Amino acid sequence: MSDPPAPPQSAPPPSAPSHESALNMVRLSVRRLLRRGAIANLKNLVVRLHPADIARVMMSLDTPPERRTVFELVGDAAAQGRVVSELGDDVMLEVLEERPADDLAAMLRTVPADDAAYILGVLPGDAAQAVLPLLRAEESREVAHLMGYPKGTAGRMMTTEFLAVPETVTAQEAIQRLQRATKAETVFYVYAMDREGRLAGVISLRELLAAAPTTPLDRLLLRDVMAVSVETDQKEVAGQVARYNLLAIPVVDADRRLMGIVTVDDVVDVIRDEDTRAMLAMAGAAEEDARLSASSMHAAGLRFPWLLTNLAGSLVSGGILWWFRFTIQEVVAIVAFIPVIAAMGGNLGLQSSTLIIRGLATGRIESGHLWKVVFRELRIGSLLGVVCGGLLFLAGWWWQRNGFLGLVVGGALLITFVLSSSLATATPFLFKKLRIDPAVAAGPFITTAMDILGVSIYLGFATLMLESLR
Repeated sequence: MSDPPAPPQSAPPPSAPSHESALNMVRLSVRRLLRRGAIANLKNLVVRLHPADIARVMMSLDTPPERRTVFELVGDAAAQGRVVSELGDDVMLEVLEERPADDLAAMLRTVPADDAAYILGVLPGDAAQAVLPLLRAEESREVAHLMGYPKGTAGRMMTTEFLAVPETVTAQEAIQRLQRATKAETVFYVYAMDREGRLAGVISLRELLAAAPTTPLDRLLLRDVMAVSVETDQKEVAGQVARYNLLAIPVVDADRRLMGIVTVDDVVDVIRDEDTRAMLAMAGAAEEDARLSASSMHAAGLRFPWLLTNLAGSLVSGGILWWFRFTIQEVVAIVAFIPVIAAMGGNLGLQSSTLIIRGLATGRIESGHLWKVVFRELRIGSLLGVVCGGLLFLAGWWWQRNGFLGLVVGGALLITFVLSSSLATATPFLFKKLRIDPAVAAGPFITTAMDILGVSIYLGFATLMLESLR
């Protein structure tokens, strides 16, 4: 008797496309509809998107008219306000700078005060001053107050829509106040104030809801509250939120009165922007250069100083080669290893400096860790130098049948690695102490310095061993 036929195997259901893939398809559809002038179809597509996705689509378009066309299709002032809050500064300025002040005011009334202050900070000063009087009196005062703080500080990025209660209330009374706090932007924590209006403590929303209703709030509070001042730099604010896993951090004045809070969504924006600046700085570029709207002449001017640094370093390296020209004439084979020494020393230095810069930015490495970090990178550089130097020794011996050449090349690489890792590790600490962004220590600076150092060590060592190399 034959076996019964096997049941047909159904094909596995196709996996859903990732959000990024779906967004790429939306970008292509938007561009196609723009080319065809199918505005009605384009509007039907745009209004179904999340504001953050609309912003990403707009920033991917090629021309300002295309971006303005999509923005006009978003919908009412509230929807446009949510989209504007997600745009980069240059695109935000493009779509808002020619709009009437009344339209801008209607849009800003729908966004939190901190977002409104940020948007007005991007606009030219006269345009911002024209919009402020058109807001409601309370909103205008609040936004103007936030704009009074310097850019890049906790005071400028904080929201004043938070929940604070007297420490003398019970848990039930605090919950009732929470239920009536319709203007609070986000309620992750409930802050308590003493009789003088100073920040007395904090309790998480979960702990408050789990407490017995009649429990006095002052028995539940965490008294050692992590807070920042209104003048604290936004990078430090972001570092504290990330370091202590906070969802929000209070902002206080000199008398420890609660002025506002910085929420985690604003911190994410800061971290993203700071990472972008650091990456551009390590590449020897500027933030303005990353904007596709920047003119070619302006972008070239921003890149020129770093290229000039490389040019000067290359001329110095050329001078070193000329200085050791008699050594090169005696043993021409040493020329073949000059690019290897220069490139590998620069790459190791760039690795070390990038790790230190990232650690300083995230708070994982403090200024007091200098010697500990230097010695660690020194050990790593020595180990890598032994391995790579050994390989170069074998390459030099096998290629030219000259063990002394292999010794010169391998030894020079070992010394270059040791010095490169130490110098590249210490430089970011020095820059930070001098109040210079440590990111500028990487990229062109480190690479150029290591090129000069590596070539000098190699040719100097070759000169000392010249009799054995002949």
